Amino acid sequence: MTTKISIFLLMFIGICSTTVRAQVLEKEKIAATLDAWHQAAAQAKFEAYFGLMSHDAIFIGTDAKENWSKTAFQAFAKPYFDKGKAWSFTAIERHIFLDPTGKLAWFDELLSTQMKICRGSGVVEKVGKEWKIKHYVLSMTIPNENVDEVVKIKTPIEDGVMKKLTTKE
Repeated sequence: MTTKISIFLLMFIGICSTTVRAQVLEKEKIAATLDAWHQAAAQAKFEAYFGLMSHDAIFIGTDAKENWSKTAFQAFAKPYFDKGKAWSFTAIERHIFLDPTGKLAWFDELLSTQMKICRGSGVVEKVGKEWKIKHYVLSMTIPNENVDEVVKIKTPIEDGVMKKLTTKE
């Protein structure tokens, strides 16, 4: 009986170990995809950058009006890429979470950027053997002790944006 229990436990540990290893490998692939995406922007490689996004990707930028489909984001970004200078983001911290199916994952990351520290978060989807960025949200961080100053700067601009977004015509 003890031998059977020992064999069962060894098999169980082996299965769990394999699952954990598989998750670690998928997280490494996702991190590599995100790093390659950021690198493609830094090198102004338009096709490589947008090739890492799913066909139905959404990009939400730092401005309240920036909620783009992939096609709209491509149109916005193309002039920057064509000039050979897009943007340069480097992850300084990242957390990745996989759903139980292994087909979707979500992440958050702190980025070193020309805007100082920003936060990126999003969803990636496994398409075939590759991970594609499906949804990405970029936001600027604001130290808590400076929120009042930032709100004063934003108020005259964003009051108009909020009015426009909440007024149905």
